[in-house]
Amino acid sequence: MLKNSSSGILGERPAFLFPGQGSQGVGMGKDLYENSPAARKVFNDVDDALGEPLTELMFMGPKEELSRTWNCQPAIMTVSLASLAAAAETDSKAVVHPFLMAGHSLGEYSALVAAGVMDLGKAATLVRERGRLMEEACQKLPGSMAAILGMEQEAVEEVCKEVGTQIANINSPGQIVISGEQNSITRAIELAKEKGARRAVLLQVSGAFHSYLMGPALDGMMKALNAVDFHHPEIPVIANCTAKPLRANREVKEELAEQLCGCVRWEDCIRYMADEGATSFIEFGPGNVLTGLAKKISEGTPAMAVNDMTSVRNLVGHTTTN
Repeated sequence: MLKNSSSGILGERPAFLFPGQGSQGVGMGKDLYENSPAARKVFNDVDDALGEPLTELMFMGPKEELSRTWNCQPAIMTVSLASLAAAAETDSKAVVHPFLMAGHSLGEYSALVAAGVMDLGKAATLVRERGRLMEEACQKLPGSMAAILGMEQEAVEEVCKEVGTQIANINSPGQIVISGEQNSITRAIELAKEKGARRAVLLQVSGAFHSYLMGPALDGMMKALNAVDFHHPEIPVIANCTAKPLRANREVKEELAEQLCGCVRWEDCIRYMADEGATSFIEFGPGNVLTGLAKKISEGTPAMAVNDMTSVRNLVGHTTTN
């Protein structure tokens, strides 16, 4: 947790963002592991919690094994929290205290650890189980996802209604992801193009995440969630499904169950944080997708990604620049 505040070009009310599945890559986090004792401890703690060398898979691959849902989810969370730990360690007096937090799908678990809702070890085992259950659901009820670009939400909803698909992610203005059975997704892509979408493309994913096709995972997920003692968030976490802050442990459990099959309202999450006065967005974790989305949604608000020692040092430099 970053506890000290400072003025700087990122402002006194930064919002922390944590990425979801799809941002993984072989070698992610290795620079942090080699150069930050605090980050290395995050990797080692996750390995200990899982009882296996996930860190080795992250650094060495193979890519196909790392991309398996039950591996990539805890791996992404590990790199996200290692990035945060490295930033705190590098110069905790200069790094600002988070104003609000949010994580995209899987990233919500990273945000909850950062907010003190659960410890890293429990989160690692919970996310591993989430990935396993989702993979099983994909096998029982196969499906796919597609990105619809340049189309209003209402129009995408009409397409979904007509072909039997579901909006899975509302990522930014004109960028919406839909989820459903493979044949329905194929028809949705064709229909969206006919109705004026700038682009409609099939995504390379293993299943129909954030849709009713994840239903077979719900009972197991509830069992796993009920086995964890959640604390009240020390920092408000903006929920994927409601775009409102989670302030109590009961709300956390409800949100994590709902988001498995529900829509990730990411655009609304960013708008909420901006409207509440967030002065910047800092993405901790592999890639920079959320940084790009934040810049599109809240134009003019500084945003940066932190995922290696260079970006950690850049963050510290930004928070001390007057």
